[in-house]
Amino acid sequence: MTEPNSRSQARKWGVLFTAWIIALAATLGALFIGEVMGQTPCVLCWYQRAFMFPLAIVLAVACFRADTGGWAYALPLAIIGWLVAGYHMLLYVGAISEEVTPCGVGPSCSDANMTILGGVPIPLLSFGAFTAIVLLLLILRKRTNT
Repeated sequence: MTEPNSRSQARKWGVLFTAWIIALAATLGALFIGEVMGQTPCVLCWYQRAFMFPLAIVLAVACFRADTGGWAYALPLAIIGWLVAGYHMLLYVGAISEEVTPCGVGPSCSDANMTILGGVPIPLLSFGAFTAIVLLLLILRKRTNT
């Protein structure tokens, strides 16, 4: 038995909306950490911002237009951001040696100050947000192409 078209569209939009809310929360969180808390982002945090901030805009436009095909524009941004966040997380936990650290001037990518909320690593939050967005967009892609 197939779902009525309007119910199927509503579910697709819900997945898209959830991805947008995650991107928006990550964007606002990054701005709060940097601007309100005064914590200077490291080089890798800047790269992640370069992919998360546009994601919040692209997904917002897709939501407001009810364009469930917007996954095609958002997924490349999310995957690249996910790769940078994954690299940052590996660096933070020590799986990558300090000699490979991309930071020159400014805060270290693996510094203990890269935490919030009593010890939650900021790289982990970013990696989690990108992971969730990528998974949601892949679900949307599958639902849109079936």
